[in-house]
Amino acid sequence: MVKVPERTTPFFDYAPAPESRAIVDIKASYGLFIDGEFVDGHGSSFKTINPSSEEVLAEVAEADEADIDLAVRAARRAHSRVWGRMPGSERAKYLFRIARIIQERSRELAVLESIDNGKPIRESRDVDIPVVAAHFFYYAGWADKLSHAGFGTDPKSLGVAGQIIPWNFPLLMLAWKIAPALAAGNTVVLKPAETTPLTALLFAEICQQADLPPGVVNIVTGAGATGRAIVAHPDVDKIAFTGSTDVGKAIARAVAGTKKKVTLELGGKAANIVFDDAPIDEAIEGIVNGIFFNQGHVCCAGSRLLVQESVAEEVLDRLKRRMSTLRVGDPLDKNTDVGAINSAEQLAKIRELSDIGESEGGERWSPACDLPENGFWFPPTLFTGVTQAHRIAREEIFGPVLSTITFRTPAEAVEKANNTPFGLSAGVWTDKGSRILWMANQLRAGVVWANTFNKFDPTSPFGGYKESGYGREGGLPGLAAYLKGSS
Repeated sequence: MVKVPERTTPFFDYAPAPESRAIVDIKASYGLFIDGEFVDGHGSSFKTINPSSEEVLAEVAEADEADIDLAVRAARRAHSRVWGRMPGSERAKYLFRIARIIQERSRELAVLESIDNGKPIRESRDVDIPVVAAHFFYYAGWADKLSHAGFGTDPKSLGVAGQIIPWNFPLLMLAWKIAPALAAGNTVVLKPAETTPLTALLFAEICQQADLPPGVVNIVTGAGATGRAIVAHPDVDKIAFTGSTDVGKAIARAVAGTKKKVTLELGGKAANIVFDDAPIDEAIEGIVNGIFFNQGHVCCAGSRLLVQESVAEEVLDRLKRRMSTLRVGDPLDKNTDVGAINSAEQLAKIRELSDIGESEGGERWSPACDLPENGFWFPPTLFTGVTQAHRIAREEIFGPVLSTITFRTPAEAVEKANNTPFGLSAGVWTDKGSRILWMANQLRAGVVWANTFNKFDPTSPFGGYKESGYGREGGLPGLAAYLKGSS
């Protein structure tokens, strides 16, 4: 394992600016949210911890098959008796109310997200929570306009949606799934990731605060067995999953031969492509944002930097200087750029693949930085001398590790960018609009950013090709995924 160089103290440095934890009230234990109430589960419990300190935050109930059955039954009752029959204009009122409460409690949600997930408070405060509220506002606006959205004159909801979300954007992924499902008239049973359940459970309290009818939203916590029980339940009409490609394949096999609709948003290995006419300073910021945002825990992270050979040396020199300014540390410090890795298991995977990259001939570099003694940490890392054959160029690392590959022509850039089993996203940096359009047409990726990266909007559909999954979330396609006769 590479030794991180000692950091030299700059002439000027940032003083600590920690966000207070006082606004968050973390309970000692949490049950399951079923039929509008928190109840004890039939299964065992597990601990959720703060990845920046390894402090145990709470004991959380683990739902078993009996709990899932209760949640699905509650969702079915709510759909058949209340929510599915409710006019869209009335459903919209609840969604607008939830959106406003999220805004009102945004600081509380942001602090809790950073504590439980490890991401910097600046990201949870300035990106995650505002986009969460925006999704509920956006789909609230569609709830009474479904017959004018291109889905037929009288579109119908599917029924009960089973939703399974990952740990990298806990509340944002919840919003991506719950908001369109409710707007379309469905009820949901949602399972958050076992390492980040707390903001989903706080969202359950927000549902209570908004007087959402019981059973419309059910939050069941647990690990893989809980997710499998949701997928296998015969009375679930729709499965929406965001997570690893291996689990996505298992879900696809499990629902094969059934009438369940499925949306899978899986892994990625995005190429961030920099041409010689690109605005280099802007491109450097885009590269940093593309891979070090949220510690690289992003399915669409720009983990492969494809840079044109004629400017590769300049780009890498500037990139190293910019990486040397990144601050790694306390997620609640407003100055932190790179927070904690979410779990010990994920840290072990990042270390393993990074060591393999070095053993296969990649040149590894990290800026000097002081990593905290407790918690799970990994420095921002850059690999040069990487080829298409290296595992770090093919496999999703899901951490702050960037692999650099050079190219000479646009055609070579396209060939290398598409040489991956994934197809979720890509970025193109160039001064030529015609080249952007040509590249976007050639790249086999669900999302192609032009002279930017990692920009999200509730009106824009998101999803991938190949092993990155199928179906779209966001925009009208995200709404169609929860309506009968739509795709």
